[in-house]
Amino acid sequence: MDNAKPCFLVGIGGSGMMPLAMILAARGRAVAGSDRALDAGRVPATFDALRALGIALFPQDGSGITSPDQLVIASAAVEDTVPDIVAAARIGAARVSRAAMLAELFNAGALPIGVAGTSGKSTVTGMIGWILHACGRDPTVMNGAVMTNFARPEVPFASALVGRGDAFVSEVDESDGSIALYRPRIAVLNNVSRDHKELDELRVLFGDFVARAGTAVVNIADAEATALTGRARRLLTVALDRPADLSAEGLAPEPHAIAFDLVGMGERRRVRLAVPGAHNVANALAAIGATVAAGVDRDAAAAAVEGFTGLRRRFELVGAAAGVTVIDDFAHNPDKIAATLATLRAFPGRLLTLFQPHGYGPLRQLRHELAAAFAAGLDAHDLLVLPDPAYFGGTVAREVGSDDLAGDIRALGRDARHVGDRAAAAALLVDAARPGDRLVVMGARDDSLGQVAREMVAALTGRG
Repeated sequence: MDNAKPCFLVGIGGSGMMPLAMILAARGRAVAGSDRALDAGRVPATFDALRALGIALFPQDGSGITSPDQLVIASAAVEDTVPDIVAAARIGAARVSRAAMLAELFNAGALPIGVAGTSGKSTVTGMIGWILHACGRDPTVMNGAVMTNFARPEVPFASALVGRGDAFVSEVDESDGSIALYRPRIAVLNNVSRDHKELDELRVLFGDFVARAGTAVVNIADAEATALTGRARRLLTVALDRPADLSAEGLAPEPHAIAFDLVGMGERRRVRLAVPGAHNVANALAAIGATVAAGVDRDAAAAAVEGFTGLRRRFELVGAAAGVTVIDDFAHNPDKIAATLATLRAFPGRLLTLFQPHGYGPLRQLRHELAAAFAAGLDAHDLLVLPDPAYFGGTVAREVGSDDLAGDIRALGRDARHVGDRAAAAALLVDAARPGDRLVVMGARDDSLGQVAREMVAALTGRG
């Protein structure tokens, strides 16, 4: 691709597009973009942050596409009928997918480190980035979530980090098949389970990814991931409570942290993470393994990961008021939901949960698995309220809705209610909350969910 062309990102406020825009701008490219969320007035702070970086923003009406010299970058979710795409075709501007642009940047790196798997990608990416940063390696990091270690007032949406070191760390997406574009020196595979695609296809995509890497770091506590280890050229294994090159034993959970013994490479070391849950111990093992493969001393990596403060919307403690704790979480598929609920269930307190499905298509595909995850993770005293799924336009079929999922969960013996309007669903939960309860907001794709959690804290505070 022509590295001199100005870039125009369609959907620039998205979780995958915003960090790409930040990296391109930091590397000296002229960057502009549009987003339907901007047009609708949603999440204005996101767009204020982009403007502060010198990125020009336009309505998504084609007005920003003015020259055939522009390179138009769009995610797979952007339809050909979007006015910006129509304008690009009309004037002959080159178009490339977000994934292809990111893969080009990634593959050109001296030390590309790719993080893949159904769950945990963003957290492992953030952990690797923080370890490398703390150990003086000055990495570039492309993440799908804000890394709180790097967020500061002038950079509130730190989902990307641009460094001068050799490492380019990125989470790698299998949902659109674009994982096939990446050529990692170090590949991390967390886990493999049915989510956006069926298992047969995922085994091929993840297996090929592992095979292309110089070194693969694989969580062998996951059976599907373990089955792909034979394709690795060089293998470093990690696992909870089972033999591996790096393993974790003696887990000691806390409400918002967890400690464990890091075992492997001839030594045992106690580690305390500032993020909770056994799933985050697995994430930390993968991150330590990847940085060891990149040449970082094991003990230095273990010491550094203790300073990782988490990601926004990943079990984020938003606040507490009136004796009620409010947590915001990205959990949206069965494995992520199960991990979050297990972390919460380890400590007392009723769970009052708002879950917004992240789309009609995923809800239709995973309806029964979602119901099973909630039924297993909640108990009879808990309450789950489901607003309608996230929907930002398009032609997706909407024959399965949140009311269907609520009915499935009730049939499995748990209190689940469909309240289509999200504000009304949140108000119901706030009204029901009592001291000692945990209010949890769950869902993906919709960045405004974080605002829902903050409004819950404000409403609880207003009780006086």
